[in-house]
Amino acid sequence: MNFNDIFKSSFMENVTAVSLLDMAIALVLAFCIGLFIFMVYQKTYQGVMYSSSFGVTLIAMTMITTVVILAVTSNVVLSLGMVGALSIVRFRTAIKEPLDIAFLFWSIAVGIVLAAGFIPLAVIGSVIIGVILLIFVNKKSHYNPYIAVLSCDGSESEKAAKEYLSKMTQRCTVKSKSAQKGMVEVNFEIRLKDDNTDFINELSEMQGVKSAVLVSYNGDYMG
Repeated sequence: MNFNDIFKSSFMENVTAVSLLDMAIALVLAFCIGLFIFMVYQKTYQGVMYSSSFGVTLIAMTMITTVVILAVTSNVVLSLGMVGALSIVRFRTAIKEPLDIAFLFWSIAVGIVLAAGFIPLAVIGSVIIGVILLIFVNKKSHYNPYIAVLSCDGSESEKAAKEYLSKMTQRCTVKSKSAQKGMVEVNFEIRLKDDNTDFINELSEMQGVKSAVLVSYNGDYMG
């Protein structure tokens, strides 16, 4: 085999299957939209500990998916091999926040759409998705559940505190109760009537109430 045979091989012909201009446009757009996804992720994150590496992963995922789909669309045979190769990949990293799954699929979908040539769909769709996430995820609602943790010195003060909570909130339900000599600790699940939480200050000043703590609750953690 000489140099002429190498340059005439099908491998070298595949080099020009995707033009450099198409690759540059697709990757630049993938980076820009991936950066936009990263910014939306920062603005809408509501977890306990923010991970900057996951945000960078969103940008990389968008660009990597674009590269893979560009290769697949340029060669039918390669696409079949790529499906087989990617089918053996296993990801064992736990997704801590359900919303993180939406951002991962968003990054992958943008990479696929960009590489397929649907640039307006990728750009306009990403803007609409980003605006919807910013509106609904950051929307604070007083209908979210809260946990009121009360420490009382007896059953009388506990009863008075519960009556006060029932009057000041939309709903008040006992979730747990522990009693010791001279102290009763009760956890109430409550729904607020509005965004005002000053009642917890007044509750802590009631006779027989040693402490009153109010925390938000989303089903996974309290904070």
